[in-house]
Amino acid sequence: MLRCFLRAKIHRAMLTGADRDYIGSISIDPALLRAADIAPFEQVDVYNVDNGERLTTYAIEGKPGEICLNGAAACKGEPGQRVIIAAYAYLTPEDVPALAPRVVICGPGNVMIAPQ
Repeated sequence: MLRCFLRAKIHRAMLTGADRDYIGSISIDPALLRAADIAPFEQVDVYNVDNGERLTTYAIEGKPGEICLNGAAACKGEPGQRVIIAAYAYLTPEDVPALAPRVVICGPGNVMIAPQ
């Protein structure tokens, strides 16, 4: 049996934009994607800390410092709000003991202040 576990998280990033006219996704600073080991076009969940909204979309590379909700997702947040971006993996019971989720904590300007 496969179970779904947290694999990676970008914690408390600040939304820098919300572009309803873009086709979809969430644009994320490439350095944060690398640090969290989230691949472009990988499915992610986004949790808006400030308004409680939650959504599923996919990640794309943005500009340095950028965290931007695109397309319909842009209705779920606005610049200045804090979000958590999470990626999950399905694991077998044998793989679970080796699980070590990557957690990237963001500070001002969406600069990584603590990888864990």
